[in-house]
Amino acid sequence: MNVDHDQPPSATKAQALQTLTAGPLSSSVAKLAASSRCIPSDKDFHFYRNFEEFKVPVEEIARESRSMLEAIGAAAAHAAFPDNDVDDDAAYDWLVNANDDVLERFDASVDEFRKVRQEEEETGRPAMHPMEEDGFQLVTGKKKKGGKGNVTPAATGSEVAAVAPPGVTVATKDKKTMGPKSKVPFHIPTIRRPQDEYNIVVNNANMPFEHVWLQRSDDGLSFIHPLEKLSVLNFVDTNLGDVVPVKPPSIESTPFKLVEEVKDLKELAAKLRSVNEFAVDLEHNQYRSFQGLTCLMQISTRTEDFIVDTLKLRIHIGPYLREIFKDPAKRKVMHGADRDIAWLQRDFGIYICNLFDTHQASKLLNLERNSLEHILHHFCEVTANKEYQNADWRLRPLPDEMIRYAREDTHYLLYIYDLMRIKLFALSKESESSESSDTPLVEVYKRSYDVCIQLYEKELLTENSYLHIYGLQGAGFNAQQLAIVSGLCEWRDIVARAEDESTGYVLPNKSVLEIAKQMPLTTSKLRRLVKSKHPYVEHNLDTVVSIIRHSIQNAASFEEAAQQLKEAQAVTASDVVPVTDGTEDPPSHTRHSKESSQHQATSVPIKIKSNSLIFEPPKDSLTIAEQNRDANVGALSTAKGNGAAVQVLKKPTGAFGALLGSSASKRKLGPGQGRDQARAD
Repeated sequence: MNVDHDQPPSATKAQALQTLTAGPLSSSVAKLAASSRCIPSDKDFHFYRNFEEFKVPVEEIARESRSMLEAIGAAAAHAAFPDNDVDDDAAYDWLVNANDDVLERFDASVDEFRKVRQEEEETGRPAMHPMEEDGFQLVTGKKKKGGKGNVTPAATGSEVAAVAPPGVTVATKDKKTMGPKSKVPFHIPTIRRPQDEYNIVVNNANMPFEHVWLQRSDDGLSFIHPLEKLSVLNFVDTNLGDVVPVKPPSIESTPFKLVEEVKDLKELAAKLRSVNEFAVDLEHNQYRSFQGLTCLMQISTRTEDFIVDTLKLRIHIGPYLREIFKDPAKRKVMHGADRDIAWLQRDFGIYICNLFDTHQASKLLNLERNSLEHILHHFCEVTANKEYQNADWRLRPLPDEMIRYAREDTHYLLYIYDLMRIKLFALSKESESSESSDTPLVEVYKRSYDVCIQLYEKELLTENSYLHIYGLQGAGFNAQQLAIVSGLCEWRDIVARAEDESTGYVLPNKSVLEIAKQMPLTTSKLRRLVKSKHPYVEHNLDTVVSIIRHSIQNAASFEEAAQQLKEAQAVTASDVVPVTDGTEDPPSHTRHSKESSQHQATSVPIKIKSNSLIFEPPKDSLTIAEQNRDANVGALSTAKGNGAAVQVLKKPTGAFGALLGSSASKRKLGPGQGRDQARAD
């Protein structure tokens, strides 16, 4: 190849790149792609693999391919290629992540290069910029991505620089610059879903949650919590003169049991029956299931700590612990129990009587802060390690650090409970002469009572659900864009319920708004917009594009909502506090804020006239198990069935309703799943 040495280095490299892509490499890739279509798949592949003429070259190709992938993994700034026993989905995820890393770096370099070129053209002189001779930008190193179930600390700057691929200079940053990084990410995609691992069965139907362990009222319209038959005054301490708080020994010297077997759970239940009080806490995961999953239950008595694997023992928790938690003679101590109470009801049918919530007590004591981290430091001089607060608690086996973190949540709680009761009792003595109706100690038990008596409610899809998406009110969308938001929200809700995934995992709010803003009308534009970040969208591109198109065609019924949202935005912009109808509760703020809702309440009520679109899936079609998830999605997208109707309130001209009216629409149900025909009537 002849090279003009008078040309600048960047032009020379660009010419070399063009020659490379136009030459043998491009044609070889094209031939390889065409040849790959001739390779048999599924059952045919296993049939041909019985013959040596097919088996030998295929295994040789597999070895060479694996060698290449391992070389890529060794050179790139991310985890090595998975071991031999990894499944195809995990290997595919690794390859996608590796490609994404390279493409993200390349995109960043191209963007920076364009910025430099624009600056040069505007100023007429070369721009000073940290660009290497090879034309690549100075790229800040990224944290390594963990392999299957592995937890790897964030790489330091020097470590990242050492594994940087050729041609990319990686900037090093020390810990002070980068800040602390969690050892365990919020989501580890290679963890096998507990629903599949432990055959966890849930009912995600778009109908109110049934509290099957509670009695119904005489009119049959409500459930009766066992607390309703008890008075809060039954739980208030009358004499604390004999209470002598004893600080518990260190975690290292306290007996501990990880409860993973039914026999161990039975022993735990026997020990809890023999004590008068115990501390409880839960660890939860909201991201990879529609309603959420309780992953751990921590319990501490005065002498022992326990951690219960509530994923593995899910169906056994209720039978062994339900009556113990319900027993009003046993004091349960928790901190910020609002969410925990709901999770216990939802997953195990457990309803608590006799609760002392240290979060409520900290408010009455007017502490500087009310977090568990603060009261641990205030009363016990213990600095809690909050590094694992947002960890993926589905991880198994649990690392020692995560076990210690979980134990700290309950280990000191009974001691803090004693100290708080004494302080509250002293305040109560001082306030006896005042006109206050309730003493501080009584008030804590009343607030704890109110927390316990709340009943879990399942999130339901209604005609106005899309209006509560965070960020929608300030987006300034027109009727077409609002119709797209509505259609996408209904689609992701149906997929999330059927696949038992969170709506945020199927399609996050931010992506919903971005798609509605851009309004992509082709699969290629949609693919570039989502950038392979959302598997369910990636495998349903045709369906999502159809929803967008139908939304645009049927946007007239969203004109009123769009106008009211604009008026609400104008009110907010003018700093005038809008008057609400009082029907919306303010969002709760607890220590479990990491599980925040997908929605926010709009400050101005939006009233939309609409009819109902009714789907009637087969009976129990939303009871999710691994073997019937595919059928559930198909059932959700049809209008026939023999079971109870699942009412999804939506405008009759809504995008998804129009889409379901088409015949023989193809739907890919999820990553790694084949095409299924979903016939709509």
